[in-house]
Amino acid sequence: MSKHFFGDTALLTGRSLRHIMRSPDTIITTTIMPIAFMLLFVYVFGGAISSGSGSYVKYLLPGILLITIASSISYTAFRLFMDMKSGIFERFQSMPIARSSVLWAHVLTSLVASLISVVVVVGVALLMGFRSGAGVLAWLAIAGILVLFTLALTWLAVIAGLSAKTVDGASAFSYPLIFPPFISSAFVATATMPGPVRAFAENQPVTPIVNTIRDLYAQQPISTGIWIALAWCVGILIVAYALAMATYHRKIA
Repeated sequence: MSKHFFGDTALLTGRSLRHIMRSPDTIITTTIMPIAFMLLFVYVFGGAISSGSGSYVKYLLPGILLITIASSISYTAFRLFMDMKSGIFERFQSMPIARSSVLWAHVLTSLVASLISVVVVVGVALLMGFRSGAGVLAWLAIAGILVLFTLALTWLAVIAGLSAKTVDGASAFSYPLIFPPFISSAFVATATMPGPVRAFAENQPVTPIVNTIRDLYAQQPISTGIWIALAWCVGILIVAYALAMATYHRKIA
């Protein structure tokens, strides 16, 4: 059964990836906004924002990476919605394939597209002066956190793609997810915020994730925040996956 599932998922993932390769503007459009934010904050607001002794691009990069991922998952909801409306799900149900492989194909495609966008954004950050002496293990840890974060948000996007009534509704799903980094430690230290805003910023998922990524590539001691970051990512992933599968089974019942 597992071999059947993995084979079906690989086949359907290849199908989705071919669609992206034929339309590279998907990746281009998801990187334009994060890069624009990075340019704006570094070259326009950076002089007025204190980020310690390091360069500001080095400080804000983790938040920009999370925004990149959040903006890219809107296409997951869009592609899933279009597949639902085109009737291709009904055709898949008539074939001897694992049912959940259809969703996993969309999720893995989203993961690949998001990571490509992240690499592009990091490349632009390097051109803007970002440097890090972190070792391979630190970068693998960063990659692992970003993968977990992407999977968590992508399964939320699956719920939106399955539940949306219109294509605009499916595509707009990611917009609210872009804003939490702005109310976190991504752009300024939470200590500079007024009380209620600071309380929210310090107790939402983005802040521990951003702080952990920043400490890893800055070669700073890793605090217990890494466990909070992982707990948020894994917790959202488990809940989103369960709700997505329940929504899917209800749709195809």
